[in-house]
Amino acid sequence: MYVTHAGLKVDEDFAGFVAELLQDLGFSQEMFWNGFADILRRFVPENRRLLAVRDEMQEQIDDWHRQRGSRPLDMGEYLRFLEQIGYLVPSPPPFQVSPANVDAEVATICGPQLVVPITNARFLLNAANARWGSLYDALYGTDALAAPIPTTGYDAERGAKVIEWGRAFLDEALPLASGSHAQVEEYRIADGQLDPPLAEPELLAGYRGPETSPQAILFRHNGLHVELVLDREHPIGRTDRAGVADIVLESAVTTICDLEDSVATVDAADKLQAYGNWLGLMRGDLTARFEKGGETIVRALAEDRSYIAPDGSTLTLPGRSLLFVRNVGHLMTTPLILLPDGGEVPEGIVDAVITSAVALYDIGGTGRFANSREGSIYIVKPKMHGPDEVAFTNRLFDAVEDLLALPRHTIKVGVMDEERRTSASLAACLEAVKDRVVFINTGFLDRTGDEIHTSMQAGPMTRKGDMKAARWIAAYEDRNVQIGLACGLSGKGQIGKGMWAAPDRMGDMLEQKIGHPRAGASTAWVPSPTAATLHATHYHRVDVKARQRERAREPVASLEDLLTIPLGQPDSWSGEDIQRELENNAQGMLGYVVRWIDQGVGCSKVPDIEDVGLMEDRATLRISSQHMANWLLHGVASGEQVDEALRAMAAKVDRQNAGDPTYRSMLGNASSGNALQAARALIFEGARQPNGYTEPLLHRYRAKEKHAGEATASREGEPEQPEAR
Repeated sequence: MYVTHAGLKVDEDFAGFVAELLQDLGFSQEMFWNGFADILRRFVPENRRLLAVRDEMQEQIDDWHRQRGSRPLDMGEYLRFLEQIGYLVPSPPPFQVSPANVDAEVATICGPQLVVPITNARFLLNAANARWGSLYDALYGTDALAAPIPTTGYDAERGAKVIEWGRAFLDEALPLASGSHAQVEEYRIADGQLDPPLAEPELLAGYRGPETSPQAILFRHNGLHVELVLDREHPIGRTDRAGVADIVLESAVTTICDLEDSVATVDAADKLQAYGNWLGLMRGDLTARFEKGGETIVRALAEDRSYIAPDGSTLTLPGRSLLFVRNVGHLMTTPLILLPDGGEVPEGIVDAVITSAVALYDIGGTGRFANSREGSIYIVKPKMHGPDEVAFTNRLFDAVEDLLALPRHTIKVGVMDEERRTSASLAACLEAVKDRVVFINTGFLDRTGDEIHTSMQAGPMTRKGDMKAARWIAAYEDRNVQIGLACGLSGKGQIGKGMWAAPDRMGDMLEQKIGHPRAGASTAWVPSPTAATLHATHYHRVDVKARQRERAREPVASLEDLLTIPLGQPDSWSGEDIQRELENNAQGMLGYVVRWIDQGVGCSKVPDIEDVGLMEDRATLRISSQHMANWLLHGVASGEQVDEALRAMAAKVDRQNAGDPTYRSMLGNASSGNALQAARALIFEGARQPNGYTEPLLHRYRAKEKHAGEATASREGEPEQPEAR
């Protein structure tokens, strides 16, 4: 059902949501909808034109590769062609970004970043509250320690190893003037200083409780806080020489609440759930109820944390991660609003207006908690292709600010550097939003998907496992940091790196993910609050600001390397190599797609072909589907081989999910074939999908599945009919 506002047909439930929102905020409905209609009148045609430019460029690139045939790629010729069609644009003269009123969590504090699906209230609250995390719990409950994880009771031997690890961390991050933290028998405060004294006394930030027997002592190192919890009555503290019951780390400094790749929102009901959760966060009243151990637990947002500073004043620190919201990109439309011509409205425009309007609770001070203490709204904008699309977003945010009576550049933007055309002209993209950009991030997964699709006609791509060693990857990761630093992002915004995808492999993460701060990245994505706490230790071990100063002196990695196409050599691959690659791709696709289509789960831990749980979202699906589409196009694999791999891996995924009572077999139930059909379409129609995106097909099949489920429920609810006579 639709109602009419300013010539627009608005979903009735959505209109009700907006009416309540506007009433709370003191906005006139008439003025809002008239202004919203004006934004749509101005920006929808341009949105459509920019998508048409994408298609036109892709057609030109496809034709160029077809005409080149099997001739070796001449990089000079290739670059000239890309310049000629406008894919490459000149770099702007040197400039510095200049966003104002940026919170310290974004501008100056280096630390982990969570990304969480906005449709799951429990996950949202866990992420928002992950600003502080127990190091002891993170070590004890994961494979961060080599010993097996106990399944029952408390393992004192493992506990001792946790304490040993924690003390070694303290010695590294907060060294004492003499001796080791392992030797301390008592911590206390004397004349505003720690006793025993620190090698760097200024690292002491505060404490709670009496000076002679504090309950907690707070330190600040490399911009992040560390809290020693002291309690000799605690089960851990009573066995500890100094009475240390825990080490609590400032962990997920920022969190991205995701409306995009990690959710499955295909209709008005889905979007209203997403917007409602964002509203609960901004008002501060979001809660989640769940059963655990036979008890009902209610989760809510954490309170701020207070301490006594060394000078005797009160120190209050946020209890929650600073929240960004990731809007969708420019591609998809939504049935929330229909234009006068009957067409759906671009979803990204609706996201920009509604998420900003909801954030007025925060910056207007009517929410229970403060998110931005500087009065800014933080929106991550994904999947933009080149500076024209970034400039479009900048103008759209201008218009939203005008609609909501906000000062210019209140809305800050995070630019996802995850599309090839954006990577190639990153400086020009940043220049287009230089007064509001506070975030850039490398998204290896989507970037690989776009790499494959852009060069779909160039030839068969290398195997997926070899992609990380391709020349373009190293150049991409380097250029992102180097260009971000050259444009002045250090100290003004975040330079980020991508996700650690294996949430059960924290030992490997501790060993490897330190590479992100070493690369000069001020933040990097992690899959869980536990991972955030462990990753936080890396920012104590690496002085990111010092590393950025070193990297700022480097020349920018070459554009030629960035645009080197990662072609493979099929003649060197055996039939077994090809089959293994097909099955690996098919298994990953099906494990994710079946949850997306059947259950509406946009991000989850999915067992891979080796039964290792990996975090999957649409970006990983984009790679696998485009890779198989590319091999199908170039005859590396036949359609029969692809179908055979899909059938074999559907059986494997069915077995992997056998313990899930809500799961429906893909092979054993003819009525639940939408997931398998969707996966097949993503491959066989993959070369024709806009920029290789998976959303159009996923939305089509998910909507079909939801409609079938609603029809079944409706029939089951009908009264029995009398038998015919």
